[in-house]
Amino acid sequence: MKRRTALTGSALITMLVLVLAGCGISQPASVTGLRNVVGLDLAGARGATPADQRKIDRTVVGLCAAAVWTRAECGRHGSTEND
Repeated sequence: MKRRTALTGSALITMLVLVLAGCGISQPASVTGLRNVVGLDLAGARGATPADQRKIDRTVVGLCAAAVWTRAECGRHGSTEND
């Protein structure tokens, strides 16, 4: 009975470690690649002017093109339902 309990405990710990390892706790594969997707436009943009909004839009386009967000999430950008 003790052996079975120990085996079950080991299995649960292994499953927990595997789940946590797959939850995105690692850093991006490449900072350069991430910068290429996100771009540099967003830095300093506050959305207060049309030029700022264009910077935000360009950032969203990169994130949507890289499939960081779903189509539905990308479709919500710029919609008035969130205002």
